[in-house]
Amino acid sequence: SKKPIKVSAPEYVDYVMTWVGDQLDNGSIFPAFDNEPFPDNFIMYVKDIYKRLFRIFAILYHRHFKSFEEFNAVEHLNTCFKHFMYFMFEFKLVDGNEKELQALKG
Repeated sequence: SKKPIKVSAPEYVDYVMTWVGDQLDNGSIFPAFDNEPFPDNFIMYVKDIYKRLFRIFAILYHRHFKSFEEFNAVEHLNTCFKHFMYFMFEFKLVDGNEKELQALKG
C-alpha cells in the first residue's frame, strides 16, 4: 500500500490511467486465457479501479465541463458516465455510502 501523494489533476489522471492499464495488463489479475482462474480477490481489484475512474469523471465534470460544452460533447460525457454508473451499480462495485458518491446526492 503506497502512501498518497499530492498531485495536480492532470498528473492524477495520468497516474490513474497508467495504473489502470498496468492492472488490466497484469495476467495474475486479468487472466489472458479462458482456462486461467481469476484471483480470489478479483472483485477488490475491480472496485479499486472503478473508484479511481470515478474520480477521473469528477475531474472531467468539475474542471473541463466548459470544454465539453464548447465541443458540443456534453451528451457524450453524460452517456459515458451513465453507462459507467449503471455498470458500477449493477455489479455492486461501490458501496452507496462511499464518500465519492456523496457528492452525487447534492
